[in-house]
Amino acid sequence: MSYKCTAACRHCMYACSHKWKADWISEENLEKILNQLAGKIQPGPYGHQDISLNHGLHFTGGEPFMNFDLLYKAVEIAYGFEIPSLFVETNCFWCTDDHTTRKKLWILREKGLRGIMISVNPFYLEYVPFERTERAVRISTEVFGYNTAVYQGEYFRRFKTLGIKDKVPFDKYLQLEKRTDFARNTEFFIMGRAPYSLKNELDHLYPKYHAKSLANMPCSPPFLRDWHNHFDNYGNYIPGYCGGITLGDCRELDDLLENGIDLEKYPVLKYLVNDDLPGLLKFSADYGYHENEDGYYSKCHLCVDIRKYLIDKDNFKELKPNAFYSNLE
Repeated sequence: MSYKCTAACRHCMYACSHKWKADWISEENLEKILNQLAGKIQPGPYGHQDISLNHGLHFTGGEPFMNFDLLYKAVEIAYGFEIPSLFVETNCFWCTDDHTTRKKLWILREKGLRGIMISVNPFYLEYVPFERTERAVRISTEVFGYNTAVYQGEYFRRFKTLGIKDKVPFDKYLQLEKRTDFARNTEFFIMGRAPYSLKNELDHLYPKYHAKSLANMPCSPPFLRDWHNHFDNYGNYIPGYCGGITLGDCRELDDLLENGIDLEKYPVLKYLVNDDLPGLLKFSADYGYHENEDGYYSKCHLCVDIRKYLIDKDNFKELKPNAFYSNLE
């Protein structure tokens, strides 16, 4: 719905923050995109009324509750198109009291929202008091029952065990944990902003690899896939979790799916699709890109670093939105 957020999390795949222009998706574009997604969205494994992190359709950002009126309208439109397993993702900044939290969740449920995904990790903890997260979990369970997803539950458990209160800077959180392995027993992707804003922490936890060692590894999850893709407020069809690159205009999704991508117009996509990173490495070298001698934490780190370099070298229409790259550091 927008890349604007109340937080600027160090691990954010999409480099969201309060520094972005809001540029909220328009109701007209919501209608266009959701109309074309109707009939293509797989429901949760237990049916249209149930949510699953990789099924159904979720509204996200940025932080969607920064524009509650638009979120309300988005749910209404999606429900009207009979899109199954609708849910919203939030950092809970808005859960300042029980009354406000309960009222907004019931309004959304009555409009067709089926569930909620509550983001919990030490990066949000720098911006959102944990009491608000606890309130969101408690009241969401009242409103949505088992369609309340806590991502990630392991962090919620840790914060409760540590007796976390209010907001906690990341450095202080590591001191409370008395260890640096903040990602143990959790899902953590070294992509987006993470390789840049968490460099000191990652250096203690993960080895680095030379570009050629990573280039031939398969993308995990795959770059092109028919599940868990994103469609942003600028009309970009974002493959999977790969912020800063688009497969085309999702406002013309039916045409894109029928006719495919004209790769000759999009050289970065062309190399990624046809030759994967070995081809993109060679292509970027022609523009003067030099591999980092220290290496890279992951294939995703290498990919975004190449694109971060290329964005200033030419008008690559597939590297969108531009602000993703300026908000990585």
